[in-house]
Amino acid sequence: MTSRMELLSSLAVENLTKMVLLVVDGLGGLPGPKGLTELESARTPHLDELAARGETGLLEMMGPGVTVGSGPGHLALFGYGPDCPVGRGVIEALGVEAPVAPGDVCARGNLCRIGEREIVVDRRAGRISTERSRRVLERLQREMGPIDGVSVALHPAEDHRFVAVFSGPDLDFRLSDADPQKEGRAFRECRPLVPQASFTASVVNAFLARTREILDGDPEVSGCLLRGFSTRPDLPTLEELYKTRSAALAAYPMYRGLARLVGMEVLEAGPRPKDLFHAVQAYWDDYDFFFIHVKTPHLRGEDGDFAGKVRALEAFDEDLPILVDLQPTVLAVTGDHSTPSLLRGHSWHPVPLLFFSPYGRPDDVISFGERVCARGGLGRMDASGLMGLMLAHALRLMKYGA
Repeated sequence: MTSRMELLSSLAVENLTKMVLLVVDGLGGLPGPKGLTELESARTPHLDELAARGETGLLEMMGPGVTVGSGPGHLALFGYGPDCPVGRGVIEALGVEAPVAPGDVCARGNLCRIGEREIVVDRRAGRISTERSRRVLERLQREMGPIDGVSVALHPAEDHRFVAVFSGPDLDFRLSDADPQKEGRAFRECRPLVPQASFTASVVNAFLARTREILDGDPEVSGCLLRGFSTRPDLPTLEELYKTRSAALAAYPMYRGLARLVGMEVLEAGPRPKDLFHAVQAYWDDYDFFFIHVKTPHLRGEDGDFAGKVRALEAFDEDLPILVDLQPTVLAVTGDHSTPSLLRGHSWHPVPLLFFSPYGRPDDVISFGERVCARGGLGRMDASGLMGLMLAHALRLMKYGA
């Protein structure tokens, strides 16, 4: 049976239309003190105007009740279904532009402090600075050496975070995390999840032990934690699938990595919405599909800061005319998951969707929020169906069948 992705790919054609996918991280929320969600509480006149002129609905990222991470959430928006799983380690590696060859095993890392009785005292080593972290990683890289024929490359990210890439023969990424996830718990080694990963587990655990030996005596950093072991999947690019010249504007490494994974050109821009929108303006003639990622609303949701998330959404709305004035053929505004301040993290709640094109059927919704979007003309749809909708409205799909 032909998959939806294969069907769309067989129908895709090139033209000069422009598509913009604007992902507001953690967009959805839950009611706060006055009975309104963060999005419903925010003053967003530009989003409301677009909603009144366009179509609205709700996106189920991976089906009812499933809380998704940012990786599968974005891949669903790009049109890749749940049968295209991608691990966090390789996404982070691509985000920091680490070379990743076929068969390499990547992991996200934290520099940490381990105390007496093997207890992880601080998973983030006091949130040491990026520069201090870089010096620690350079020392580890100098003194580590190969482990049983496997080389380890360490790439700094932000603050205490880094990426480790293991390269060598017979590696297998199917490992448990070497991370207790919370302070006050005992340090743990990784375990092979399948027999074929036993050798890789022994290499990773030797690396963790050697790290502690090298850092012995450092008052801030005494070891590291690894999680999200994965390898680079063989995914078709957006250009191969849909004949699009695609670009990404995102400040955080993970989203840049996701974009590179599906073949997008990652463009440089500052982290503020206006910076991202001005970059799209500058490159408008060079690409026909733009993915833009706005992070701050999610961060405020994770902090449990209801008012802060409201302010972040209002600031985003203030800058939106920069993008709207470019008059894209298709503009979709949504999130990769909900991050209610009440829950301080990702949730399973469907995400509001605003969809605008000259070929839409405007509904009766005149503002942008969770409850009104539930009554919108697009209804409740699977996130992986959004890309097909964008391509159709951009006149980039041929008719199917006679």
